[in-house]
Amino acid sequence: MTQTDADAKPDKEPKRRTGPVTFTKQVAGELRKVRWPTRRELVTYTIVVLVFVLVVLGYVSLVDWGFGEAVTWLYGTFGTPQGV
Repeated sequence: MTQTDADAKPDKEPKRRTGPVTFTKQVAGELRKVRWPTRRELVTYTIVVLVFVLVVLGYVSLVDWGFGEAVTWLYGTFGTPQGV
């Protein structure tokens, strides 16, 4: 049978907060473990992101223009009263 959060027994001790000095040391230790991208990888990723943004920009612009034209046509066709 699987134990759920409702079935779990609460911890007897509350977790202690970490002080600012210990926190800073832990952050520095974690940052040493990070694999930073090379310049070539960074340039490649940047180009990929920019191309993707331009493609999405073009798609959204095209859809926006299409909806604008459709609304303009609708109001031009059905928006003006005939007897005025």
